[in-house]
Amino acid sequence: MESEEGVRWRKPGLRPIETDIKSREIHGRDEETRNNNDVVLGEEEPVSPGSRVFHEPNFNVHVLAIMGSKYKIQIDIAKANLPNTLLKHPRFSSLLVVDEKDGRRNMKWVRTEVDVDNHLIVPDIDPNMETTSPDEYVENYIYNLTKTSLDTSKPLWEAHVLNLKTSDAEGIVVFRIHHSLGDGTSLMSLLLACTRQTGDPTALPTLPSAKRRNDKAKGGGGRGFIRSYSQCFLWGLWWPLRLLWNTFVDLVVFMATTSFLKDTDTPISGHSWSVRNPRRIVYKTVSLDDMKLVKNAMNMTINDVALGITQAGLSKYLNRRYGEIRNDDQGTTEKQNNLPKNIRLRSVVLINLRPAAGIQELANMMEKNTEAKWGNWIGYVLLPFDICLRDDPLDYIRKAKATIDRKKHSLEALFTSSMAKLVLKIFGIKIASAISHKIFCNTTMAFSNLVGPLEEIGIYGHSMEYLASTSYGQPHALMVNFQSYINKMTIVLSVDESVIPDAHQLCGDIAESLKLVKDSVVEKL
Repeated sequence: MESEEGVRWRKPGLRPIETDIKSREIHGRDEETRNNNDVVLGEEEPVSPGSRVFHEPNFNVHVLAIMGSKYKIQIDIAKANLPNTLLKHPRFSSLLVVDEKDGRRNMKWVRTEVDVDNHLIVPDIDPNMETTSPDEYVENYIYNLTKTSLDTSKPLWEAHVLNLKTSDAEGIVVFRIHHSLGDGTSLMSLLLACTRQTGDPTALPTLPSAKRRNDKAKGGGGRGFIRSYSQCFLWGLWWPLRLLWNTFVDLVVFMATTSFLKDTDTPISGHSWSVRNPRRIVYKTVSLDDMKLVKNAMNMTINDVALGITQAGLSKYLNRRYGEIRNDDQGTTEKQNNLPKNIRLRSVVLINLRPAAGIQELANMMEKNTEAKWGNWIGYVLLPFDICLRDDPLDYIRKAKATIDRKKHSLEALFTSSMAKLVLKIFGIKIASAISHKIFCNTTMAFSNLVGPLEEIGIYGHSMEYLASTSYGQPHALMVNFQSYINKMTIVLSVDESVIPDAHQLCGDIAESLKLVKDSVVEKL
């Protein structure tokens, strides 16, 4: 049976504004009319195929970026700065318009004037809330946001300001942005381009740079050189063969998943109606330094550690849920193995294949009206999770590293993106959207890890305490996001409560898994 609450509260899929008038007549203005920011009103740009998918009723995805402030948020300052920063980006100052022409339904972005008051939302909050349950209020406020879709009569974004002191911030800003405006990485980069370092108000944030893992040097002298040369020769033959094989296997599995290959039905598996249900967003901040300690000790990456502790946390959580289903004594549930054998549990990872615009490039776009790369050019990667109970917590990290290294040596994302484009071109948006929906329904969850600034930053003079990013509207009942910021890592869960009623428990299990892994590393040092 479908969730009554989801059907009652969620609006249907986005209905773009329909028009058959020419772009120069939109809003009764000529194309040459410009506003104070030198924006050509009525200027058109077609909606990309990747973005159109996000406007289908079964894939109406919204991105949420939650920012905690160290100070109360000054609304007037935010209103004064938005036109000179975020609104300079075409997507944030454009309407979604459907043009019916020659029997064809074309979607396009049309530049318009933006009334900031319609996008900056400040709810009235009971003054007594600060002394009762401010954290619960914020959580419920965001939960209620996920019951609705953005209004298509205005550009598809909002900023909700909650001037309420919580356990970890003096004020909260919740950006709600439709996914058709851009992929998650690009949207986060754009928001960060609106910030500056608190230590240097003229400097943009800096992000960690990717570093290759250092392999231990082997051999020495002449024999070492000959051995290294022969190894390089053999590796040169084996590397492309392994790449082709991995890609072939991944594509076969991907094609099977689009039709019949489903994950094991577990207590966290979503239902067909989960796409319409509201989401409970919970997050917990852990130490990024702890994750770096594990990373350095095991010669891995932060992504390896994030995936490893997620596998460990999910294994612990599912073991408890299976024990409860079997009516075992809850006091002994975690001490025995209740997990079925050979659980197939996979995550869909969306990979942005377009060269992402950097923070500096986006800042220049807003300050100097230059161009920046943008759009949804997305490939799919199916990431298997290892669900089992292990005696050594570090085995979860080792398994995660092996999985990620295997996926890195595959062209799965590139080929799945090409296949999606081909299906879209031949069969149209409805079939392409149905296939995407099938992939999500046949897998269990979504997973992502976004890097944040290395130093403290502020947005419009408000120092930031933490960052948390996630989304809702996807068919999965569970989405796990990791978001780093200075020396913190925020674990963010977006869950369908009809499937996962105890999201805080699951989030705590993942955080506890990091502690167990770190303690194990320290013990072996």
